[in-house]
Amino acid sequence: MGSKNKLKRFKENETFENVFQPKREELTDGNFKNKGNWNKNVFKNDNPIVLELGCGKGEYTVGLAKRYPNKNFIGIDIKGARFWRGAKTALEENIPNAMFIRTQIELIDFAFTDNEVDEIWITFPDPQIKYKRTKHRMTNLEFLERYKKVLKPNGIMHLKTDSEFMHGYTLGLLHGAKHKVLYANHNVYKQEGSPEEVTEIQTFYERQYLEQDKPITYIRFQIN
Repeated sequence: MGSKNKLKRFKENETFENVFQPKREELTDGNFKNKGNWNKNVFKNDNPIVLELGCGKGEYTVGLAKRYPNKNFIGIDIKGARFWRGAKTALEENIPNAMFIRTQIELIDFAFTDNEVDEIWITFPDPQIKYKRTKHRMTNLEFLERYKKVLKPNGIMHLKTDSEFMHGYTLGLLHGAKHKVLYANHNVYKQEGSPEEVTEIQTFYERQYLEQDKPITYIRFQIN
């Protein structure tokens, strides 16, 4: 994507009512007004809040929002030029339960208060295979603690990935820490009975992986 195109998207994002771009200091200083008030201030209902972390182009956030009109969805990514597409689609198609935040995942507990979130989706994260990159892995123990903080008790986590490594790493970590694995499948498109929300909503990259016959894995779990 050219820099002109990026700038155009950044400028458009600023005009979108479904995009929030708090500065880092606003979050860390505790001045982000939506923290603890997403239902009241933004969605204006009491429906469950579901996050998609590293939402990319926002296809999953928008797809889930269309599928579940009685839930509120928020896509989070630091790359605003990417989720511009999802935000624009949500506005064009009048999908009021899809919002987007431009921030880093590690600031999630500054954007939401304790027990404010019902579910979290992590879709096709960078597996960070090299050992030195483990601190950036989105299902490492440090990140799981952050998710636990914002999730309600018994809140649900979803991991959908094309990386067998990430699938295996996460399963091992969950079992080792005695977290509750509710469902695990290392090839959701080849196995009968896979959850529909996992197979019916596809990202741009996922469609490419499927064309290459790459297995797509999925884990549903709870953090104890």
